[in-house]
This record gives sequence, structure tokens and C-alpha cells, in this order.
Amino acid sequence: MSKFVLSFDEIDSTNLPEAGGKGVNLGELSRIVGLHVPEGFCVTTEAYKQIIRHNEEFDSLLDQLSLIKVGDRERIRELSRKIRLIIEGAEIAKDIEDEITQYISKLGEKYAYAIRSSATAEDLPLASFAGQQDTYLNIIGKDAILQHIRKCWASLFTDRAVTYRIQNGFNHSNVYLSVVIQRMIFPQAAGIMFTADPINSNRKVLSIDASFGLGEALVSGLVNADIYKVREGRIIDKKISNKKLGIYALKEGGTEEREIDPELQNMQILTDEQIVKLEAMGRKIEEHFGCPQDIEWCINWDHSSDTSEDEFHIVQSRPITTLYPVPVNDGKNHIYVSMGHFQMMTEDIKPLGISFCNFLSFWFGENLKSAGGRLFIDGTHDLASPIGRKILLTSTGKADILMKNALVDLMKRQDFIKALPRGKGSINLGNGALSWIIPAIKTYRKNDVAIIEALINDTEEQIRDMEQRVEKLSGDELFEFIVRDTLELKGVLTGPRNMGMMVLGAYVTSWINKKMDKWLGEKNAVDTLTKSVNNNVTSQMGLALLDVADVIRQYPEVIEYFNHANDETFFADLAGLEGGDLVSTSMREYLGKYGMRCSGEIDITKPRWNEKPTALIPMILNNIENFGLNSSSVKFEQGRLEAEQKEHDLLRRLEQLPGGKQKAKKTKKMISVLRNVAGFREYPKYSFIKRFQIYKNGLLKEATKLVQQGLIKENEDIFYLSFEELREVVHTNSLDYSILTKRKDGYEVFEKLTPPRVMTSEGEVITGKYNTGNIPPCALMGIPVSSGIIEGRAKVVLKLEDAKLEDGEILVTAFTDPSWTPLFVSVKGLVTEVGGLMTHGAVIAREYGLPAVVGVENATKLIKDGQRIRVNGTEGYVELL
Repeated sequence: MSKFVLSFDEIDSTNLPEAGGKGVNLGELSRIVGLHVPEGFCVTTEAYKQIIRHNEEFDSLLDQLSLIKVGDRERIRELSRKIRLIIEGAEIAKDIEDEITQYISKLGEKYAYAIRSSATAEDLPLASFAGQQDTYLNIIGKDAILQHIRKCWASLFTDRAVTYRIQNGFNHSNVYLSVVIQRMIFPQAAGIMFTADPINSNRKVLSIDASFGLGEALVSGLVNADIYKVREGRIIDKKISNKKLGIYALKEGGTEEREIDPELQNMQILTDEQIVKLEAMGRKIEEHFGCPQDIEWCINWDHSSDTSEDEFHIVQSRPITTLYPVPVNDGKNHIYVSMGHFQMMTEDIKPLGISFCNFLSFWFGENLKSAGGRLFIDGTHDLASPIGRKILLTSTGKADILMKNALVDLMKRQDFIKALPRGKGSINLGNGALSWIIPAIKTYRKNDVAIIEALINDTEEQIRDMEQRVEKLSGDELFEFIVRDTLELKGVLTGPRNMGMMVLGAYVTSWINKKMDKWLGEKNAVDTLTKSVNNNVTSQMGLALLDVADVIRQYPEVIEYFNHANDETFFADLAGLEGGDLVSTSMREYLGKYGMRCSGEIDITKPRWNEKPTALIPMILNNIENFGLNSSSVKFEQGRLEAEQKEHDLLRRLEQLPGGKQKAKKTKKMISVLRNVAGFREYPKYSFIKRFQIYKNGLLKEATKLVQQGLIKENEDIFYLSFEELREVVHTNSLDYSILTKRKDGYEVFEKLTPPRVMTSEGEVITGKYNTGNIPPCALMGIPVSSGIIEGRAKVVLKLEDAKLEDGEILVTAFTDPSWTPLFVSVKGLVTEVGGLMTHGAVIAREYGLPAVVGVENATKLIKDGQRIRVNGTEGYVELL
């Protein structure tokens, strides 16, 4: 086998290091029976390496390039240009040139060729570098081909290619280039075929774009294309475009733009028969590669051509990397709803985290499915049932209105809904729901906050007992205990006492809001009435961090250390600083109560504040900068007084109505119950996250043993195993580490995916829309969850640890969970991309009296950091000022 040149029939999927993504795909395509792939060969990466080897100037420029950030465009442009000049001016060694010449002679030197770059990190199943390197068409003659091979090598360092690698974390030194030399076809028409609909991701619908002339007219965006949609051999949609221009080959080499004959401009390019034939070829290619493909094709029906009439040629195929994976299913119609949008955590969840989410799947039973590192509820059977449909739509509406609206739109497709299989619904309330009513009624009648406090104390005692037991367990006993304990935890969290409090809180909230609106025209009265309630562990967590800041603000040395603190040596470093002991005591007390929390805490694998105390530093420094001493008590008392004043105001106005005394008496009781039970809503999640930390501590001890045995490289490797897989590894003391390597590679891709709110088993993404009503022009629509209107400077925060806030800014982020609560004391408004009326951000925004709008699609992209905005938390929109 040649070292520097490989023909397509010598290349398969094992040759990625030598032939690059395009080369490998062409080699694989040439093996599919019945396809016509123009002949060609690849100049391997070994030839490219030979060109750059021992070039000191090249190495020096590459070292400089590796240090540049993506925003330094001028420096990228300057260094990239210098590198390209070096490569284009390099001499191709005689042995390489001889091999290339030999292959050109074999194919025919008189023919024209397409010269394409093929990078080793291009057209992969997990990443697409499409369009990052250059392509040259209709190149004729050996000298011209050699010249354009150098140009392709140099195109590895175009500005766009370099920027793309920086953005996606690829090392410039680890990406090499092969060059594809492929016999040119001079087609009457060409285009692109997607074996999954590029608009909605439906895997059953194939989409074909077609234009006259060479396909580069489409790729470059020069022309409008005909678009044909095909499903299982049937054309379901056509769009015939006005086609004025095409790209055509010149006899002497190169290409030109040419106007299409007027009588052809509005003609359907492919016949229906050709469209169906092309679809069959696309499905054959997809089956070979095992995933949806983006395929380049061309056809020549000119009788004077030396190719067969009406013969399709496939010139390239690459995986479509933008599609969200579909949960494994039985091939029947299914509808999946994003669990992440329910839980306000749309980030990827590691396999061990998914296992624990499944353990604690209170409502959804076996209908919780994973895909793309996220969890989805299979709502198929619910939507097929009138009762289940109502429950699912109600629950999704409270969590995320766009999710509900997507389901409502889907329900209009009667043929789809009628074809849904029947079965057990995902939301399983069981017979326990009736048992919730009794404790709810008892608590309402007694109306004593001591009932709530006793429930919390009992749970805390159970957790302390469980922690002591876990510390003594290891191996099989530990895993067995965790299984039993999660079952017990499930029973506690969904048991009568806990759920009775939740039902009662929801009931009095609804009663007060409806009655105050009906009797007084007062909307969302509960927003103010629930400020500074007792036993709200999440809002207390934010206030407690203000107290920590009060200790730290006294010690400049500690504040200075916080600017470069280290998690591994955090408390040891504090010990050597003035005030360090007091700060350590304060921090340890805080972490003792809240250290098991973190961003994305439903994933047990996420680092907790106990493990990463420096995650608290930005919030602590925000508090020191934006608040004075004793702000926690001041803020709590201020909220309590506002709630008290609102109560007095409502009762006074009610007494003036007909039958006012009775209305005021009933309302006073409801408000009293509300303030006693409202804080409990945050406790159940707090309690099971505490247990998560204990489970995790036990499993990490097992991980340390596995590291010592050489089965894994670091403790965190266990996060890429399911609970049962980890249990088996501990039991057998054996593991195929390649499983972890493959999963880590997969999760690098999952991290970048955006999970759809709703999708079908065909991969179709269903998007919901807002009823825009009377919102101002250009305003961003969302869901009003905490009333009030506020103007201010937007602070766009993507990660909690990057949150550097100034007093009075409006927080704009993708989603919040309880770990974000300490930030709420510093902001005056909230905008999120995900959320509903009863999700975390909404509840705490109302607690703190912050106007808030959630569910604003793409808010972190459409709103710029520092931009002045107006948040209307009463009507539910954001204006960009």
C-alpha cells in the first residue's frame, strides 16, 4: 500500500488518520453496491506532514497561534496568512510527486478534477467541519493539480478554519489534511440531500435541494433551490423556486456563473420518478453509515455525455451532526417531553446521574427515557387518553408554557394522535393521591406552623441516621442499602405528610389569587403575601450567604485570597490568613447546611459546594460589594413588613364590600395558612439532595478503591457508568475501560446539544409558540411569573461560577435552580429561557419581590450583556431599550 496516495477502493473507515473525513466517506461510498461514485484518490496526511516537518518558522507560528483567543481576529488573520504562505511555497518531495503523477495518469490526465480538502477532524459522526477548508473545481493538468494540492493544505489555516478550531477546542497541531482528487462530473443539475428533514429533524422525511449546474451554487448560497420532501417513497411536498443563476465549468478549467435560460428558470428540475429514485439511494447510504446523512449528488441527462443518461452520481456524504438523538423505541409512534424543562436543568446528565433520576422518578415510572445525555418523559399513552392528556397538559403548562403549546399543536394532527399506541400512562398518581387530602385538611384546620417544623425535624433525623449507616458500609452492602433507601425516600417524598403540605399550599395559593382578583381586581396577590415566610430553606440559603459575607468583609487578606483561591487547599490556605479561622468557621457552618447544593443538582455527578467551595466566591464577593452589614435581617424584615402591609390592605378593602366581614375573615385564615405552609414547598427537594450527597460520598469511596486497583484512572470516571454497571464493576473487580472512553467522547457532543421541549419517535422536534397578544413591537415574549415592571442593565450569566453582579442589574440566564438563589438578593429582576409559574426561579422571584419573566426563547443570545432592558413581570415580556 502506498504511503502518500490511496485510491478510493483502498480506503475504509479505518483510514481516518491517513485520508481524513471526506476521504474515508468517499472510500465507504465507493463500496456500496449500486452507487456511482466518480473515481479518485487521496493524497494522505503523511504527505502533508512531510511538507511541514522540521519547518522551524511553521512551528513557531503554530505555537503563537495556540495562545490566541477567539476574539483576537486581527492576530488570527495575520498568523494564518503567514502559515498559508509557508505551505503554498513549500516544495513537494519527488517521491510524493511521483506517486501523485502515477495515479493521475491511471485515471487520465486529460480529464478535469475536483480538488477537495479532507481534514482528520472533519465530517465525523460527532463533529462537522463542513466548509472550513477549500474546494477547487475543474482543475486540469498535473501542474495545476499539484498547485491546488498545496492550496488545499494551506486552507487548513484559513481564518474561518482556525477560528472554528479555537471555538470548538481542537488543537491546531493535532489536525492534519488529506487532499481528495476526484474525477469531475459536468452535470445538468446537482444538489444536496438530507436523509432527515433539516427543518424539524424528522428522520422519516428526506429533503432534496436541487439546482441547475454544479452543486457549488447551492453551497455558496448563490441560488434558490427546488426543495422536494419525500417520505417512504411518496413525495409529500415540493417547492419550485425561480432559478436565475447557475455555476458551470469552463473548457479551459475553472468555473463561471451563468444565467439560466428563461424557459428553465421556473421548471421543476428533477422529475417525480428521479426524486423517488434519489430518495432510495439516500436511504441506502444512510443504512450503510448507520446515521442520517448530508449527501451531495449530481445528474447528467445530456445524451452527448460519456456518462449514462439519467445517472445519479454521489460525490460526498457526511453525517448530520446537528440532530438531537431519539430515545430507543419500538418503532411505533411516541411523543417525548423534556424532563429537563420540568426540572430547570437542561444540561447533560452523566449516566450515574441518570440512574439516580430514574430511582427517584416519582410520577413517571418506566416511561422515563434517556437520549443525548438528557431525560424525556414518554407521554404517548397520556396523550392517547383524555384524562392523561388533561393531566399532562396541566403539568407541562405549569413548568413551561412552550412545552404545553407544542403538545397542544401536536394534538391538532388527528392522524398522528389516532395512531398512538395505548398503554399505561407516564404520570402515575396511583391511589395515594386520596391519602394526601386528610393531612392537608388537618393542617388547614389546626393552622399551626409547628406541624411543618415537626415534619422537617423528623426528616432531618432520618437523614442523620442514614448518613451514619452509610459511613459503615462498602461493596455490595453499600449498593444494596442505596437501592433500599431510594425506595424509602420515594415513599417519604410522595407520602401523605409531604404531599398533604404541597396540596394545601397549592390550594390556598389558588384560592387567594382567584378570590382577590374576583373581589378586588387584585392580580397575583400571593406574590407579595409569601415574602419572608418561615421554613423556606432556599430563600434562607441566600440570606445566610449574606451573613457569611459579613464575616469575610472584615478581612482584606481573605478577600484578596478569594481572587485566586484553590478548592484543594481552600481551608488550609485560610488558616494562614488574618481572620482565616473565623471565616473558615462561618464557611463550614454554611456548607454544613447547604454544601450539598450546586448548579444542576439533580445530577448526582455535579460537583457540590462541599467539593468545590470556590463556586461560592463570586456570590460572596457580590454580597460584600453590593450590601452593607446585617443585610440579611434587614431584607427579611422588609419582606415580612411588605407582606403584612399587603394583608392589612386586602382585608381593609374586603371589609368595605357587601358581605365583607365574612370575606375578610375567610381571607385572613387563608393568608395565615399560606404563610405557614408556603416555605415547605422548597424543603422536599432540599432533603433528597442532602441524601444524594451521602450516596455520592459512599460511591466515591468505592471509586478510590477502583483507582488504587488500576481499573479506573480517576474517581470521576465512575460518573460515566450507570449505577448497576458500577455495582457490577465493584463486585467483579473488572472493567473494559474503552467503554468509558467512548462515553466521554459522546458526552463532549451531548454538552453542546440543546434538548427539544417535545419530539416524536421519528425525531421530529415540535416547537410551541406564544400568543403575542398586545405586546409592544420587537418585545421578547415569555411567561409572567412575578409581577411588577423594572428597567435596568442586563447581566447575562451562562454559568453560576461566572456571575459577577453589580447592584441593581437584571439577571438573564438559561435557567435557575436552588443553587442560584444567593444571586437573587443582588438583582432587581429575572429573565430565563426555561421555566413556568411554579418552577424555582418563579417561586424565589416572588419571595424576593423581583419582577420576572421566564420561558423567553434564546434570551441569552438576543439580550446582550450590559444592554438596558425593561422586564414586565405582570404581562410577560421583555423590551430591549
